[in-house]
Amino acid sequence: MTALPTHKDEAWRYADLEAVETLGAGALDQWQELSLADGETLRRCLLVGGDAPELHRIRLTVDKGARAELFVVVTGNDYCRVEVETDLAEGAHFELGGVTIGGGDAVREIVTRTTHDAPEATSNQVVRAVHWGEATGNFLGAINVGRLGQRTDAAQDFKALVLEKGASANAKPELEIFADDVKCAHGAAIGQMDEMARYYMASRGLAPDVAKRLLIRAFIADALAALLDEEEAERLLEAALGVLAERA
Repeated sequence: MTALPTHKDEAWRYADLEAVETLGAGALDQWQELSLADGETLRRCLLVGGDAPELHRIRLTVDKGARAELFVVVTGNDYCRVEVETDLAEGAHFELGGVTIGGGDAVREIVTRTTHDAPEATSNQVVRAVHWGEATGNFLGAINVGRLGQRTDAAQDFKALVLEKGASANAKPELEIFADDVKCAHGAAIGQMDEMARYYMASRGLAPDVAKRLLIRAFIADALAALLDEEEAERLLEAALGVLAERA
């Protein structure tokens, strides 16, 4: 059985370890294993988070030319962690769109480890976090490019919006590259609401609460932009905005 993590474990640096302890070490061994055959496409859209700690661990094996898409919105009033390990074969693609949103004092996090050890595989990860109260939103993303991962194209983009002073966000991008013909990029930004944009919208007659909702909707919609199923994209977006509405 896997031992309980500590904050010395890099992948658990910002986690709520008291909540993990309530889940027990056995929860750490519960992985959902998903394998894609050559040329196959898989799309999963998840809405997770509740009133008790949750841990969702997913392992993806993506064979030659296959495409795996995962879109997830993390809400809820307690600790919730979505962890994804992906192994990409030649010409395979992994797409992640993630949102963490909420208040209280909960920690909500998305953690990924993506392995490129075959040529011409690609991955793209876009995560947005919106938090208030004393809540925390985390994104820890590791990209590992092996010696066989020539012509890898991998990107990560994390942005967090902190609506109140007590809230926080953490980002830990990590690149480990052993191939010499690769394109890897990551970016992270944490900030507050754009007051100039709110002022501009108010000057055009929009009520402050409407302006705020529109700005946050546009912010988190970035994470779902690659989801071509408009009905599913709207479902996830409205679920996230519903949490925001509860704050008001």
